[in-house]
Amino acid sequence: MESEATSSDWDTWLAAMVDRFLLFARQQTRCGHDAEDVLQESLVETWKRAGGRPESALVFATIRRRAIDLGRRTDRRVKREQAEALDAPFTLPAHDDDAPLLRELEGALAHLPAPQREVLTLKFWGGLTFEQVAATLEIPQGTAASRYRSALETLRHSLTPALS
Repeated sequence: MESEATSSDWDTWLAAMVDRFLLFARQQTRCGHDAEDVLQESLVETWKRAGGRPESALVFATIRRRAIDLGRRTDRRVKREQAEALDAPFTLPAHDDDAPLLRELEGALAHLPAPQREVLTLKFWGGLTFEQVAATLEIPQGTAASRYRSALETLRHSLTPALS
């Protein structure tokens, strides 16, 4: 009988408060899915901590704290992944007779700005059209073409002495 009363109390309380909690969670997070996850974690945590129905202020505070933690984790992951991507060497498959020239090209490619390098890789080595490159990178088609031209111009200037 006690568990039925507790379950009923929880259901009534949650039905009355869930929209308010979710609204706050959406304001604290970067997307709706994160808000739902943060809300669920917060409800479970506060229910356990309070040993039953928690005070609303405690739930709001926990939502805020969980959202901040999630944001920090996400930021650290993004920074780590971007650093790894920038540190990853750009290497091309080489045949023995092409190796010196390819090493020179790899060095020049490594010095291109990342957005230009992405477009060049997708267009030239990936064989994509500008329309496909733009869709892949979620940029305008004209921007993809401009970055490609800029990358080729930069490579022409940096590689001309090596090819002479």
